[in-house]
Amino acid sequence: MRRRYFLGVLMAQAACVRTAQTAVAKAARWLWKQQAGDGGWHSHTYGLLRSGQSLTPFVLDALLQVPSSEVPVPASQVDRAIAFIRRNTRPDGSLGMADPGIPDYPNYSTSLAVSAMCRAGRVELARPMVEYLRRHQFTEQDGWTKSDAAYGAWGMGGELRTPPDTGHVDLSMTRYVLEALRAAGIGDGDAVFERAGVYLSRLQSPDGGFFFSTTEFDTNKAGHDGQRFRSYGTTTADGILALLATGRGPQDAGVMAARSWLAARHHDMAVPGFIGEAYQRWPRGLAFYYAAASASAFRALRIDGGKGVEEGLMRTQRGDGSWSNPENLVKEDDPLIATPFALRALV
Repeated sequence: MRRRYFLGVLMAQAACVRTAQTAVAKAARWLWKQQAGDGGWHSHTYGLLRSGQSLTPFVLDALLQVPSSEVPVPASQVDRAIAFIRRNTRPDGSLGMADPGIPDYPNYSTSLAVSAMCRAGRVELARPMVEYLRRHQFTEQDGWTKSDAAYGAWGMGGELRTPPDTGHVDLSMTRYVLEALRAAGIGDGDAVFERAGVYLSRLQSPDGGFFFSTTEFDTNKAGHDGQRFRSYGTTTADGILALLATGRGPQDAGVMAARSWLAARHHDMAVPGFIGEAYQRWPRGLAFYYAAASASAFRALRIDGGKGVEEGLMRTQRGDGSWSNPENLVKEDDPLIATPFALRALV
């Protein structure tokens, strides 16, 4: 009897793995089919994303995380995507500024391009982008000091900022830059990580969770409890990943506090931390970003937290292999946004 029970458990686990692999394969094939003739991926939902500057490295980086045993990587399509990125990269290393009047999230675009190129084995091509990202950290080089709320972070990118004009600065952009710098081989002890640690420490609440921004108060999506901004799931997962990218280990006090906050509240794709009727669209509005960020954080910490996310993704994948969020709060209704996030969560 006992042997049959454990055999049943093993068979169920194997079936779950096969189901996830099937979902990943369908999604990857769908995404490869969406690549345009110019090598890029272009939104048909949002005009800002139509240029493909931010979408192309975002999609490519997700696809390059899919094991080739599940979906063979089409080398010619990778080459076309990288050629598209290079054509749209300015001499200073920035991507997302092909039309300076309509910037396409330059620091996101450039960071994701660095990560994708490193996954594709093209590290040398990413060097100018790495230098661009280093140049855009809020540090003394542009007059920022440790007393400034944005010190150590990254903003939207584009033109360099000097005090007191921070522009938009947040944890998500900072995390993606830090991960890109790590992917490019920037090692422990580099001052870029120490400075980033100053910013991250300001975003971590006493409860261990993270909020979004020290400068754009209305972008802290879970609101304020009267004393401080509330922590919530996407930011706490980002906080864990950002801390790890600076060189902190899983046993670091800040990492462990954030881990405890997230593990205690995580259930599925619905983002935890939102309290009150005014905030109730956000748990679903951020669902795919959260699926990817939380799964990445749990994997990095080597703890099991992905079952509810995986079940949610299995349930909501569309027949063609893509995903789309019914909530459009952060553009996840665009399948070219939701599907790469889902891939990151499942791979």
